Amino acid sequence: MIHESKEKPYVLYVAEKIYLEISKIRQNNDYSNSEAVKNFIGTKLYKDISSGNFHDQWLKKLENNNFIDEKNNIKIPDETIKLLRIQKDMMIKQLILFPDLYYTQSQIPLEVSQRAFDHLWRICESYELWCKETKQKDLIKLNIID
Repeated sequence: MIHESKEKPYVLYVAEKIYLEISKIRQNNDYSNSEAVKNFIGTKLYKDISSGNFHDQWLKKLENNNFIDEKNNIKIPDETIKLLRIQKDMMIKQLILFPDLYYTQSQIPLEVSQRAFDHLWRICESYELWCKETKQKDLIKLNIID
């Protein structure tokens, strides 16, 4: 059964941020999806997410509000908070940033940057799949899954 609730799961919040930023990069520079993803690596948002800072600030904000969702005034389940902490750790591991190691002089991506690229691509795919499953195709901008 397809889940058709249009309410975005918390674990997709960061995916949406990444997806929208990559979409903006693509649109503003007339890039392919691949070029846009590569150009997302190293942006301020990328650095915030890959350092764990993005999740730290978000979790602190939630904690300061006693883990009550601002939109619906419902307490966020402990399991969801645990998942967000796991997501933070995964992002740090997958998107690790070594500034001068991303590309060799021949412009061939190193393993670390390829891992980050692949992870970002899967995040965008996941976001589009959720949009498709919840019948919100208007949110799909990159058409990665088609």
